[in-house]
Amino acid sequence: MIHQYDEPVYLISIVAKILDIHPQTLRQYERENLIRPSRSNGRIRLYSQRDIDKIKLILRLTRDLGVNLAGVDIILRLKDNVDDMEQEIAALRHEVAKARSTHSVAPDKALVTKKSVYEMVIFKD
Repeated sequence: MIHQYDEPVYLISIVAKILDIHPQTLRQYERENLIRPSRSNGRIRLYSQRDIDKIKLILRLTRDLGVNLAGVDIILRLKDNVDDMEQEIAALRHEVAKARSTHSVAPDKALVTKKSVYEMVIFKD
């Protein structure tokens, strides 16, 4: 059976076994608001593949790079912001391409233009 990427199907014991970590580590990540697993009606934690991938990132940051959990929180928030901005940029690029293809905006009146701007910064001793 194939599950969707965001479908919560894995129990905490299964995720702990897959990632070779203690279930308490997963509970700690949840207490620190690094992950937010879904809950069943019986309040059982259920993890999606997206959750597992996020936990893998957390483990890489903490184990391989030595980042503490406060640093992980900052990194994850920044990553979310970058992802949001990339989606917004993609949507804007799509709108620009659509406007260009329909010629709804004359090229000389477009808001997006290419210009070369060189700035020089001089530091005094």
